[in-house]
Amino acid sequence: MSNVYSFLKKCWGCIKRHPYLCTFVLFVVWISFLDQHSIYRIIQDYRRSNNYEREKNDYVEKIDNYKKMLEELQTNDENLVKFAREQYYMRAADEDVFIVQEK
Repeated sequence: MSNVYSFLKKCWGCIKRHPYLCTFVLFVVWISFLDQHSIYRIIQDYRRSNNYEREKNDYVEKIDNYKKMLEELQTNDENLVKFAREQYYMRAADEDVFIVQEK
């Protein structure tokens, strides 16, 4: 019990001798870990933002590809026929279509 009492007495003496340093340390601990805008949350938000940027870039790339495909389909009838046959298995009236699936 006396060890605890002497430790608390030393801590109180340190606080009384260096009040600005103790206040600064408490402030840094509060800002770093306990505040709503803590360093942990800032890092978490930064990572989340980077993930959203990557997703956005992927979607922009997909949109560009679909725009190019749409442009090709609207300008060339042969490409439209090819697309319809490959994607929707459409056929001409006098044809048979065989679909081969790999296992």
